[in-house]
Amino acid sequence: MRQAGRSAGKIGPLEGFSAGAATRQASARVTVATPGQGFTDITAAVADFVAESGLRSGLVSVFCRHTSASLTIQENADPDVRTDLMTALDGFAPRHLQYVHGMEGPDDMPAHIRTMLTDSGLTVPVRDGRLALGTWQGIYLIEHRDRGHRREIVLQAIGA
Repeated sequence: MRQAGRSAGKIGPLEGFSAGAATRQASARVTVATPGQGFTDITAAVADFVAESGLRSGLVSVFCRHTSASLTIQENADPDVRTDLMTALDGFAPRHLQYVHGMEGPDDMPAHIRTMLTDSGLTVPVRDGRLALGTWQGIYLIEHRDRGHRREIVLQAIGA
């Protein structure tokens, strides 16, 4: 139980502060062919887009144009993390429940729920021309349907 008046942590000073006008923008689409349910690492595709944009500082938006697939930033070192995350999503939105929406198959409504729990869009800072991800972070497309699909990802970058 948290006690009143107790400090939760200490916030340090701003580091590496920079400011300037946004003078550059870029956009593109990439199609990802998924093999079926699971995580597909799209970090390299997003990093290649940032490099091609010429952006040195700014933001890159990554958007999945589907309601039964989603995006996440997750650990990229141990594949067991992704296995455990799929197990957790199976628990949050199991396939065996009697959903009203079932026209596209028993895996469709759970896929919509899983997308709601994760996200369809991400924003990642760009610093020194590179994605400002942590050491063990990767950008993943999560396919929530049982069979493979072609998923379209829209990329947008803005900055200088």
